Amino acid sequence: TVSPSVPFSRWHIPWQKLLFTVLLFIFWNPPTTAQVTIEAQPTKVSEGKDVLLLVHNLPQNLTGYIWYKGQIMDLHQFITAYTIDTETIISGPAYSGRETVYSNASLLIQNVTKNDTGSYTIQIIKRGDKIKRVTGHFTLYPELPKPYITSNNFNPMENKNVVALTCEPRTQGYTYLWRVNGQSLPVSPRLKQAGENRILILANVTRNDTGPYECEIRDRVGSICSDPVTLDVLYGPHVPRIFSPLTYYHSGRTLYLSCFADSNPPAEYCWTIDGKFLQSGQELSPRITTEHSGLYGCSARNSATGRERSTFKRIKVF
Repeated sequence: TVSPSVPFSRWHIPWQKLLFTVLLFIFWNPPTTAQVTIEAQPTKVSEGKDVLLLVHNLPQNLTGYIWYKGQIMDLHQFITAYTIDTETIISGPAYSGRETVYSNASLLIQNVTKNDTGSYTIQIIKRGDKIKRVTGHFTLYPELPKPYITSNNFNPMENKNVVALTCEPRTQGYTYLWRVNGQSLPVSPRLKQAGENRILILANVTRNDTGPYECEIRDRVGSICSDPVTLDVLYGPHVPRIFSPLTYYHSGRTLYLSCFADSNPPAEYCWTIDGKFLQSGQELSPRITTEHSGLYGCSARNSATGRERSTFKRIKVF
């Protein structure tokens, strides 16, 4: 049993299939300086969890409280009652076994279902037969589905492909928002939004457009964001560079050459001397003689883009 004397905000109630938002309509007579109100804690509760109808600003000198299902005090909709002097709890025809009334007039409804949506009325009885009535109304809203991002191409080629990111699912009544790198979309002629902002179009994709990208959907109840996605932009190779500590080497020493070209995915390398194949790999370090003088070439190939670039360096051995 959950006592309302413990702050209800400590409850951890996750969103699941259905959310309840409480809209309160207060009816009371006669007016007082402190208006009696009902607060639902938490204000959003998923089906199968618990909700507390917490009553604020109770007047003094009360004899008891009666809770009804609906907006009128109908005996057939009588849920439960609490008598203050005897601390007696009485169950009515509408009692389901899931309702608990507390001494402060609050009503706990456990294991909330779709059928619990609707109005609840508390009758507050003062000594001298004075009565106040307060009605709270539950309105049922569907839970926001977690969005996800689809694309026509998650592996585009730089400066060649157009990418369309789509925020799913498509549903009426939602607002769609996009973020890139955790920020709002920058103003750019290459970025366009279509389909009620569900679709983000990136023209002439570059390596700076990798992301991550997120889409968010909103309605009048709340919002929820997708998991981030990134683009694997394919590019290169650029013209490779050969690195060597020396240009002239003595016979019998070890030659050391390395080659690098900016590329995604990483390039595959091979070496030549005077046009003849030597070996594959990014580094070349043979033991050399004067016969190893010549024009060394490094070729870098990107299997994803199908491009290949080469560069050359002359080495003299004496």
